[in-house]
Amino acid sequence: MVHETAPEWVTIALIVVKTLMVVLGGAITFFAYRAFRRTRNRSLGLLTGGFALVTLGSALAGLAFEILGVWIGLGVLIEGLFVLAGFSLIAASLLGE
Repeated sequence: MVHETAPEWVTIALIVVKTLMVVLGGAITFFAYRAFRRTRNRSLGLLTGGFALVTLGSALAGLAFEILGVWIGLGVLIEGLFVLAGFSLIAASLLGE
């Protein structure tokens, strides 16, 4: 299967969306961490870690592709692994104590 290069507007839109995802994910992680520090609740700690991994995965995928020149499939795999780990922590946080 042959893949074409994306039009410039798609690349720009992707950069904007990924940046907003990292900013919003960082804010959610920050607020979850503040709640964890205040309560020392294990579930909030797991939730914080989960959101941090999801956010980090999104950032790493974009950086790997744009800056390091990594093949896009590898970037998507990296992101997927971080999101999977993050969702696992979020699920564990919802199970409670």
